[in-house]
Amino acid sequence: MPQEFNIQEALRLAIETEKAVMFFYMQAADVSKDDQASRVFATLAREEREHAGHFFKLYSGSDLGDFDEYMSSKPDYESVMLHHLKKALSADLNERKAMEIALKEEEDLARNLALTSEKIVDPGVRAVFDRMTKETENHYAVIESEYARLMGMVHETDIDTYVRE
Repeated sequence: MPQEFNIQEALRLAIETEKAVMFFYMQAADVSKDDQASRVFATLAREEREHAGHFFKLYSGSDLGDFDEYMSSKPDYESVMLHHLKKALSADLNERKAMEIALKEEEDLARNLALTSEKIVDPGVRAVFDRMTKETENHYAVIESEYARLMGMVHETDIDTYVRE
C-alpha cells in the first residue's frame, strides 16, 4: 500500500531522526574510555548534525526555530536507540555495548527507511528517505569496522594478509 507523506513531513521526520541519532552518538562518545571509539562516535555525531542541516535547509516550516538552537536541545521524541542507550547507561555502558546498540539500531533504521521509501509515491519525498537510508548504511559500515577493531577482530584492510586462496 502506498504511503503518503508530503515533502515537509518527510523532511521534519528526517531532521528529528538525525537529531536523535546525533544525541545517542554524543552520549556514546562521552562514555567511551577507548580514545578511538570516542572519536568515531564524535565523528558520527558531527555527521548526523550535518545530515540534519541538509534536511533543515529544505524544510520550510518555522516550528523548529533556529537550527543551532534546535540541534542543541534534547530530542523531541524517544527513539528506540535513545531508549536502549538510557537502559544501557543505567547498566554501566561501555563503548562495546554502545557499538552493539548502534549496529543494531542503524541496521533496523536502514531497513525501516528502505521499506518506507518503497511505499512512497512522491519522488521528492522518496529521495529524502533514500538519502537517509544510504547515510544510515554508511554509518553502519563505519561502526562495524570500529567494532571489529575494538574487539581485536581482523580489520577489512588486513583481510588479504589472513585469507589465502
